[in-house]
Amino acid sequence: MADQVKGGAGQDSRRRGQGELEGQVLAALNEAPGPVNAAWVQERLGGGLAYTTVVTILTRLQAKGAVTRQRAGRSFEWTPVADEAGLAALRMRRVLDAEPDREAVLASFVTALPPGDEQLLRELLAQAAEEGED
Repeated sequence: MADQVKGGAGQDSRRRGQGELEGQVLAALNEAPGPVNAAWVQERLGGGLAYTTVVTILTRLQAKGAVTRQRAGRSFEWTPVADEAGLAALRMRRVLDAEPDREAVLASFVTALPPGDEQLLRELLAQAAEEGED
């Protein structure tokens, strides 16, 4: 898509990384005062993207469960369900769900973590277990 290669006004002409545009759209939605339409998101991103590109990204985010939409006249208003971290978590979950040997994937993931991340994961799991007991 041409608007992904060229970028918006004032942006460099590099190609965006995978998920980068989705993250930018989610960040804009998280700054919104409430449900907003695609034109609002397009304007917030600097207008360098085609309206149809913004709608496509919003629709993909909806399919991933990161945003919801409701009819507003002839268009839709969009609301974030997840932030950028939540979107990354959704992507990780989708990858995990697609693998036949879930245990092997999780084991490989955990053993590849740097020590600080492994400790953080252990703390988060312990915290989640404690909250589950309440």
